[in-house]
Amino acid sequence: MSSHHIVKDNQEPALIIANGQPCSTELLGQLLEWSPIVLVLDGAIDKVLSMGIKVDIYLGDFDRNSQPDEVLKIQPQIEIIHTPDQSKTDLEKGIDLLIQKGHKAANIIWATGKRADHTLNNLTLIARYKHRINLVIYDDYSKVFVLPHKFSKYYTAGTPISIMPIGTVSGIHSTGLKYELQNDTLELGYRVGSSNEAATNGIVYIHHEQGDLLMMECLD
Repeated sequence: MSSHHIVKDNQEPALIIANGQPCSTELLGQLLEWSPIVLVLDGAIDKVLSMGIKVDIYLGDFDRNSQPDEVLKIQPQIEIIHTPDQSKTDLEKGIDLLIQKGHKAANIIWATGKRADHTLNNLTLIARYKHRINLVIYDDYSKVFVLPHKFSKYYTAGTPISIMPIGTVSGIHSTGLKYELQNDTLELGYRVGSSNEAATNGIVYIHHEQGDLLMMECLD
């Protein structure tokens, strides 16, 4: 696996590597290529180092996998951030650090799969940061991000799209979907907008009044 750093500024999204199910090397390589900084969370560092990935920051409470001194023997340039606070997850701490460093966007991988509770928490927590940093979660099957209240994007016909509410979301309108939403309300656990798709080649418009919606662009 080649190292990153084709870009060395904060104009492109940083990359956070969490401790869920690893993605394909193809997806990982695509995201690494334009990442100005790679932040690895505790629990993933051994796997990442074994793949020869150049790491900028290693963050966590270091209760799993390699200890900082072992990591520094392999890549002495890594910035070590010890975060023992148990009131936040390592992913939250990593996002907080990138915000402090002035990053405006970050891609997140290895954040799904394995434990269901971790996956659900990771997918929903990105909404809490929507006004501070743009976050996108990738795995081999989905791209997940928070929808602004007014959203438009070109999709090819049949592109699988799921619109998932966090809590209750009201006043949802859409144009360009196979199953349109017209002043609808979605509520997690009761009614969601899964397994929809782009009706034709063209712009899909989604507008909602209240609440947080996740867009899941899916690959079958």
